[in-house]
Amino acid sequence: MARRASEDVLAAVHAFVTRIDALDPHAPSFGELTLTLGGEQVSLTLRAPVAEAMVEALRVYHDPRDRGRCDHCGSGWLDDNFQCRDCGAFNGVFGQLLAERAAGYTEPEAAAPLPGLGLAAGRHARREEPGDPS
Repeated sequence: MARRASEDVLAAVHAFVTRIDALDPHAPSFGELTLTLGGEQVSLTLRAPVAEAMVEALRVYHDPRDRGRCDHCGSGWLDDNFQCRDCGAFNGVFGQLLAERAAGYTEPEAAAPLPGLGLAAGRHARREEPGDPS
């Protein structure tokens, strides 16, 4: 049976608290953290070092989908090409460079197959020589 997302969250928080708490088990208690997800509940005693570690971990986390704010309109909706989904402007020097390169791009012409190779014409195809046993 597959684990539910709520079980993963609860297990991850529990493992984090346990791992950090083991480094200083006699630190003063900071309070209790109770999480309820999907009908499951876990209550954990937080000591000061664990609380500090949780705050630090949450502050430094960066979601890879967050590409920053648009320089033009200030929204936080930049796509993979650094183009703002709200105003359409390309963001920053890199975004502008991508836009300029994309605007001037032309598809190269397809290379003609080499004569005499027929359907086996690929970059790894080899010509059969007379008397070649392969």
